[in-house]
Amino acid sequence: MINIQEEYRGLLSGVLYGGTQKEDRTKIGTRSVFGRILRHNMAEGFPLLTAKKIYFNHAITELLWILQGRTDLDYLLNHGVSYWNDDYERSGRTDGILGPVYGKQLRDFNGIDQLKRLLIQIKENPSSRRLVASFWNPADMDDMVLPPCHYGFQVYINDGKLSLSWNQRSVDMFLGLPYDIAMYGLLLQMLAKGNGYKPGELICHLGDCHLYNNHIDAAKEYLSATDLKLPTVELNKGLSYEHNLDIHTVDIPVHSDIILKDYKYNSPIKAKLNVGT
Repeated sequence: MINIQEEYRGLLSGVLYGGTQKEDRTKIGTRSVFGRILRHNMAEGFPLLTAKKIYFNHAITELLWILQGRTDLDYLLNHGVSYWNDDYERSGRTDGILGPVYGKQLRDFNGIDQLKRLLIQIKENPSSRRLVASFWNPADMDDMVLPPCHYGFQVYINDGKLSLSWNQRSVDMFLGLPYDIAMYGLLLQMLAKGNGYKPGELICHLGDCHLYNNHIDAAKEYLSATDLKLPTVELNKGLSYEHNLDIHTVDIPVHSDIILKDYKYNSPIKAKLNVGT
């Protein structure tokens, strides 16, 4: 079975030793490759990397923030997530809002609640090839503190399993991608749980895969570490659309519904967050 740890390790090594130098907005510089795919069979375990510690709460918080349609900084900060701070401060905004970013587009894309529509389609027509949501709205781009890095996803249901693929334009290989993998793995599991399917395959389609020049030593340290057994995640409830008599609602899990089990990991590997992707 395909395991995300092997896939990620292979891509990280490929960018480190085979990427070409490319300038970027941060002025740090990167080693970069373009157009890669990673896959993970969810039967292998939950895709939370183990060669370094990944703070799962960050992935949970950002996913719930998006699903709830929120765009405020306070929710993130109140749950210990601060990596949006620099982009917010750089934007010059003072209202505590990050602009019409991920959550706004998912729950109100030009007046369309994409999440509600997706969940209804999953219930009514699970074989559809239109189980898609997009965060990329050119009309709102100039008002965002940062355009979406991961800009859309598609759900695929077949043989009693729910699979998910997402697309990402800008891929911070060392710091960002491990959290994106965990977040979309959690979204897949929520959708499967809430709609009566087994978790299938997680697939990511990656554009500019880059390793910042000041992350090279950290990447080498990661590649010298050993992968451990993947953990599991248990959900008290999934993500679904409830339609009972006069009640019509998108039912979203909360933090306490998400239980990480048997997560063993190596020590954290420090690397500087570079702003401006």
